[in-house]
Amino acid sequence: MDDEQTTVIDVRSTPFWRRLAVIVQAFDRLAPGEALELVVDLDPWPLKTHLESTRPGQFGWRMLQDGPECWRTRLSRI
Repeated sequence: MDDEQTTVIDVRSTPFWRRLAVIVQAFDRLAPGEALELVVDLDPWPLKTHLESTRPGQFGWRMLQDGPECWRTRLSRI
């Protein structure tokens, strides 16, 4: 379900070592059915792998833009 009020989290200016914590904290604040749009400057596949291992079955993942300079991903809470 697409929500017109989707929060956009752009971590391109966030120090690399802080990005995972920022994204996971934002995801953990989502209620079921809510989503955020993640904007990054690196392929986010490590994030997806991390969520699959730490929050299995709790998230939806849809690529909106697939690089090469910017990736946008819709991350939803199931």
